[in-house]
Amino acid sequence: MPREIGIHHPEHRSRAIGIGERLAVLIDYPASPGCTSPYAPAWIAEMVRRREEAESP
Repeated sequence: MPREIGIHHPEHRSRAIGIGERLAVLIDYPASPGCTSPYAPAWIAEMVRRREEAESP
């Protein structure tokens, strides 16, 4: 799944985001306010941001 690859393998992140953009799966999926859309590019960006935030001192 491109989302998991993009989150856990930085060397493949841009390709995973590109695949997610081309496929556009769940692009119109409604997300509640404050929730992250399951659309792969948005999901990857948010999960990477959270991981980096958790790892920083």
